Amino acid sequence: MKFIDSITKYTAYLTAFILALLVVLVVYDATSRYLFSEGSTALQELEWHFFDVVILLSIAYTLRNNAHVRVDIFYEKFSPKTKALINIFSFIFFVLPLSFLIIYIGIGFVEMSYLQHEASSDPGGLKYRWIVKSLMPLAFFLLALQAFKELVSDIRRWKSL
Repeated sequence: MKFIDSITKYTAYLTAFILALLVVLVVYDATSRYLFSEGSTALQELEWHFFDVVILLSIAYTLRNNAHVRVDIFYEKFSPKTKALINIFSFIFFVLPLSFLIIYIGIGFVEMSYLQHEASSDPGGLKYRWIVKSLMPLAFFLLALQAFKELVSDIRRWKSL
């Protein structure tokens, strides 16, 4: 199970690096646009693609660090055994099925984009739109891995309490 945490950790490092590149790209784009009246459609689209990378590849890391959205005003008052049971239920009935559904649909979505040679409709935009679309099934595969690891951990915790 440490292998899954390692994958999530190194994906988070990659995401942090992409986030740093995104900041540099936004500063460069804004400076060139407002100071020199120069703009690039490709750079603007690259900003959105980097933003997609940051959001999608951070989902599993957020789950790993228990920073995901939940109604904490109720959850924090529950016993550890009840918390583990709620987590188990959530993983089995929500996180894993939704992840598998998005992976299943997303693969066809990426395949269609690749076969159609989908590119930006804007002049000077980026080609190979399938690359950024492939992040969707990848991100939810990583989420499913992390959710499986968390599920096993919560089952062990529930049994030991």
